[in-house]
Formats: sequence, structure tokens, C-alpha cells
Amino acid sequence: MGAISKPLLLAILCCIVCLYSSSGGAIVAAARELGGDAAMAARHERWMAQHGRVYKDAAEKARRLEVFKANVAFIESFNAGGKNRYWLGVNQFADLTSEEFKATMTNSKGFSTPNNGVRVSTGFKYENVSADALPASVDWRTKGAVTRIKDQGQCGCCWAFSAVAAMEGFVKLSTGKLISLSEQELVDCDVDGNDQGCEGGEIDGAFQFILSNGGLTAEANYPYTAEDGRCKTTAAADVAASIRGYEDVPANDEPSLMKAVAGQPVSVAVDASKFQFYGGGVMAGECGTSLDHGVTVIGYGAASDGTKYWLVKNSWGTTWGEAGYLRMEKDIDDKRGMCGLAMQPSYPTE
Repeated sequence: MGAISKPLLLAILCCIVCLYSSSGGAIVAAARELGGDAAMAARHERWMAQHGRVYKDAAEKARRLEVFKANVAFIESFNAGGKNRYWLGVNQFADLTSEEFKATMTNSKGFSTPNNGVRVSTGFKYENVSADALPASVDWRTKGAVTRIKDQGQCGCCWAFSAVAAMEGFVKLSTGKLISLSEQELVDCDVDGNDQGCEGGEIDGAFQFILSNGGLTAEANYPYTAEDGRCKTTAAADVAASIRGYEDVPANDEPSLMKAVAGQPVSVAVDASKFQFYGGGVMAGECGTSLDHGVTVIGYGAASDGTKYWLVKNSWGTTWGEAGYLRMEKDIDDKRGMCGLAMQPSYPTE
């Protein structure tokens, strides 16, 4: 075969350049996309191993990967903004859509006013406490009045965890004993009114059940199972702690809530629509007030930048938030509080 002439060689080179110019960008982009997908798939595998996630088949795994990718993109975009007082994390809920998260991790019934529209309580014992006498900050963990972070699993009984955490603090402060009490007793046995186990319930309803039934047994005696079960009356009869009443903090009144929290841990209901990926910092900014999750305020304080916050105990395990806790901005313009936190606070009494 003869040598290629110089004019023909130049023509071939020109064709190659033109071909790359027209399609080379697309090829590089496709390669990057493939590389990105591979990296995200590997990241998903690591996340699965970290959180013990197993899917029923390849189709479910592929669908969860797509949800994971979308959630990671949202989290990274939020954090990259640099204007927020808090940040998001790729936590145990990263393969759930927002709808799935709400259905499995919050009170699907939402929080309404119990007892036929009237929130029955025995008054507000902190009414006459002077605001000037309140400490600048409170953290009931430092007083040994808060049990470990618990995990409700995929059971919508946050109402029970909120009430129990407030009662555990109350019992510690009134008797000197910190006892981990049984949420499962409430899930299984408190089912005659608005409270329906994993399907949702009311915090005041939990207090009323505890009051009417003479107390609550210990968690060790009636362990948590994260599912509805038949009431174990023998176990429930072994009462570990009791209350003599419960009170509601005046609604939409953060100064009154501050008085109560300075005296003991307080149960509250919140709109948890912003909670799914919370990683740390002081949650601030726009938030709804459609109450769908029960938590417990165990203190208050101020961040290094001066932002005032409520210190809140959640029930989603230690891999969520700040080792299971979160901070929410305090004393905001909306009287209902951050995410409705000041709308329905209550606490047990002696």
C-alpha cells in the first residue's frame, strides 16, 4: 500500500477534529455522568452497610438509590448555601422520600386538641415565677434528669416518647431517681381514646392514662418493640413511677415555656417537616405549624453567635441530629414558636 499523500492526510485530520468538536463534549459529559453514578452507587453501598439497610430485591434497591441520589443532592445544595444556622446530614433517613418519612417517623394522625376540644389540666404552677429569676441557660442532662436517647423505629408513637421523657425528668427531680420508663406500655395499653399506638396519639392523653392507671412501669420490665401489641397487664401492674396531675403551658407563649423548662423537662408538639436530615446547628428560618411530632424540651441557651435556642430531645436514635438532640431557635417573631413548638407544651406534676 502506498504512502498517504499530504493533502489526504490533512483532510483526514480535519475530519477527526470536526468529529470531536461536534460530539466530544457530549462524550466527556457522558463519561462524567457514568463516573458520578458509579461513585454515588458506591456511596449508597457504604451508607447501606453503615445503617444496616437491606432491600428485598434489585428493583427496590435501584429505586432507593434514586431516592438517595436526590436526597444527597438536596442536602449538599442546602449546605453549600452557607447562609443557614444549621446543616443537614446524610443520615439513616436518606433513602426515604419526604412522604415516606412523614408516614413512618411522625404522628400520622397529627396533634389535635384532646378531650372533646378542651385541654384539661390543673393550672400552670410556674405562672408567678419572675422572668428575672430564670437562669440564662438550662440543660437538664447536666442534672442527671434525662435518660439516654431512644429510638422509636418505624412506629408513629412519638407522643409516648415525648410524654415518657418529660415524666422521667419529673421523677428524677421529685425523687432523686432516674428511671427509664416504658413507652411500650403506652403503645399497648393506652388505646381507649385518641391514643392508638403506632398510629398516633396525644401527649396529654398519655399523661391522662398514666394518671388514671396509677403510674407507669419501667422500660426494663416492659421493653420497647416498635410495634403495636396486646397490653401486658401483669407487667404494667408493676408500677415504677407515678404522677398526680399534668399541666399545660399557656399556648403560644415562649416566655411561659421558658419558665416551665427552667423547672423541668417539658413535652411539646412540633411540625417535623424540616427534621428529616437535620445534622446540627440551630434550626431557624421558615417552618410550618402543622403539628405532627412529639419531642421534649430539656433546656435552653444561646449559641456562640448569640442565637437563642431550645434544647430538644428527640426519639430517632443517636445517628440523627446532634447525637439525637436538636436545637431550635428561641424567641422568634411568630408566637407559635419555631415549628409550632410553643403551641401545645405540657408537663407532669406531683
